[in-house]
Amino acid sequence: MGTALKLPIIDLSSPEKLSTSRLIRQACLDHGFFYLTNHGVSEELMEGVLIESKKLFSLPLVEKMVMARHGFRGYSPLYDEKLESSSTSIGDSKEMFTFGSSEGVLGQLYPNKWPLEELLPLWRPTMECYYKNVMDVGKKLFGLVALALNLEENYFEQVGAFNDQAAVVRLLRYSGELNSSGEETCGASAHSDFGMITLLATDGVAGLQVCRDKDKEPKVWEDVAGIKGTFVVNIGDLMERWTNGLFRSTLHRVVSVGKERYSVAVFVDPDPNCVVECLESCCSETYPPRFPPVRARDYFHERFSQTLASYSGSD
Repeated sequence: MGTALKLPIIDLSSPEKLSTSRLIRQACLDHGFFYLTNHGVSEELMEGVLIESKKLFSLPLVEKMVMARHGFRGYSPLYDEKLESSSTSIGDSKEMFTFGSSEGVLGQLYPNKWPLEELLPLWRPTMECYYKNVMDVGKKLFGLVALALNLEENYFEQVGAFNDQAAVVRLLRYSGELNSSGEETCGASAHSDFGMITLLATDGVAGLQVCRDKDKEPKVWEDVAGIKGTFVVNIGDLMERWTNGLFRSTLHRVVSVGKERYSVAVFVDPDPNCVVECLESCCSETYPPRFPPVRARDYFHERFSQTLASYSGSD
């Protein structure tokens, strides 16, 4: 394991929006990661999601494969994904289940695959409740992110980022298996997230590591501990692009520690029709935009195509 990293803790319930936004700005400049506390999602609901997640992953493989992912939603078995294309492993030692909103255009294009009610009667209502609650957190957080970037608090709503609910929830089970040769084993190999912002809840088992300087060799990895009842929040590549590199996405991974690990990642991404263009507060005559404007749909299509090209088992 690496050295322990002490991340900033952001209190989402603070009435001091400007001071909180300044703390978020500094966290995004220094780490690209921070803890989010007092966010309004109850510990009971967060624990319930982890319990239902464990029930799903404990089903026989044949029953899970009925819900196999074709596109973006559904079940993915062990080794189905390899986030670091240069890795020599057969794939990341994790199982996943991804779902999103059932409403809107995206909900119709990519319908969710739910486990049978007779198998897991509380599963769907628990997950739908969690989705709604975390979306409320995400919108509130993005208001503070906008203020942190010297924008109007409702900026991201004004540009249509939330016109359709593009966010997805990914349930993850890491097997925790260790390599008999003593080599490091990754449940999720080194990567940065494609989108805007990720909110992560964990069961407290160690394994998450970040590399604050992704351009430096050799990589220096630092451990990020889980804090009960908090979200671990990180900046994605699309937000780095939107801010002209001001807020940098951070390389991270999950290493195996010899114990199963469960987590729930919520990827808060913009409506596919939203145009991502360098923010005026993040460029100047001396520091012009580094990236051309791009529609979110085209950006994600390109990124997922690159992933598919580098590894046939991932999408």
